[in-house]
Amino acid sequence: MERHTIEPRPGWQQTVEAQGLIYPLTRYPDDSLRPYWDESAYYTFTLAEVEALEEVVEELHGMCLAAAAHIVERNRFADLGIDDPRLAGLIAESWRRRDELPSLYGRFDLHYDGTGPAKMLEYNADTPTSLVEAASPQWFWMEERFPGADQWNSLHERLVAAWKRQAPLLPPGAPLHFAHSAGDELGEDLMTVAYLEETAQQAGLETVSIPMEEIGWDRLAGRFVDQRLRFIRSCFKLYPWEWLATDDFGPYVLDTLDNGGGTGSTLWIEPAWKMLLSNKALLAVLWELYPGHPNLLPAYLDGPRELAHTRGYAAKPLLGREGAGVTLHGPGAEAVLRGPEDPCCYQELAPLPDFDGNRVVLGAWVVEDEAAGLGIRESAGPVTDEYARFLPHVIR
Repeated sequence: MERHTIEPRPGWQQTVEAQGLIYPLTRYPDDSLRPYWDESAYYTFTLAEVEALEEVVEELHGMCLAAAAHIVERNRFADLGIDDPRLAGLIAESWRRRDELPSLYGRFDLHYDGTGPAKMLEYNADTPTSLVEAASPQWFWMEERFPGADQWNSLHERLVAAWKRQAPLLPPGAPLHFAHSAGDELGEDLMTVAYLEETAQQAGLETVSIPMEEIGWDRLAGRFVDQRLRFIRSCFKLYPWEWLATDDFGPYVLDTLDNGGGTGSTLWIEPAWKMLLSNKALLAVLWELYPGHPNLLPAYLDGPRELAHTRGYAAKPLLGREGAGVTLHGPGAEAVLRGPEDPCCYQELAPLPDFDGNRVVLGAWVVEDEAAGLGIRESAGPVTDEYARFLPHVIR
């Protein structure tokens, strides 16, 4: 794994915008605009590195599924901050019926610098973003800058193939709705959903797009409907389950949840069991089940334990995103415990690899159960947040 600088292509911003990345710049607190898509540098990997990372990702995915089974079988929903027995029961039913429910993708965030085993930082298997840039613009960048080179990137073809395989699980005779939040100022959610809808269309599915805020509730029929009052029988939503289940329409979501048994009304993608994989408590459960595993970091729910005196720890909110609420504590610092109103996971501190002053995290994609591609984000600080930059890569 190496970092290289390179001159950006003339007109790069217009190029990537035409390829679906309509948010190539990030506005900083000083009101300046700086590249989010950053092609002033790129990373290279050997084929052996990529093949090893693929194996790690698929092993970690399998371990996460085993951890989800453990949570359900031992009824450990309280450890995830899920204290609603009804919601817990629906998640458990969703897990038991998972072979009947469409489930598409997820993204591991990995600590890796090319010199040691990759370490799992977290897994977002409910609402992962940075998909568009990983699947499309970086592939076209490679074809233009390094003709004949290769990349860890089979995202597009795997997504299309996944929709084709899962089409029989969708309600027959009804379009698949694709929903995003209208409050998405950058357009990232909009374009992620639009891209996934395009892959579904290429798989032969009939689709309809809708903002989450325009989904309606037909009180007489007891059904969710779109702007044309069509029954929403199935819906891909880029909207976290913890919001979907607890907002004003949450009771209706639970009342009409189709968990594959044909008794509900609306089939949501990702399914409810994905809540088990996008909760930071998963990190602690994994460490319980696989202590000392070379691709895991020690993690606990009841406090940092020995981490406070050894390598330090990161306190991560159970449902945080883009680094929000994460605090870092060096070795020897006094342990700071968060209360039940702010539950978190305490994970061993693993400072992000530093390449020329740039802190790097690898985003490794999974489609269904297979490793499918790589996206790289850099940040200036120790936490990968909303100011991170996306850089392309090639295989040497």
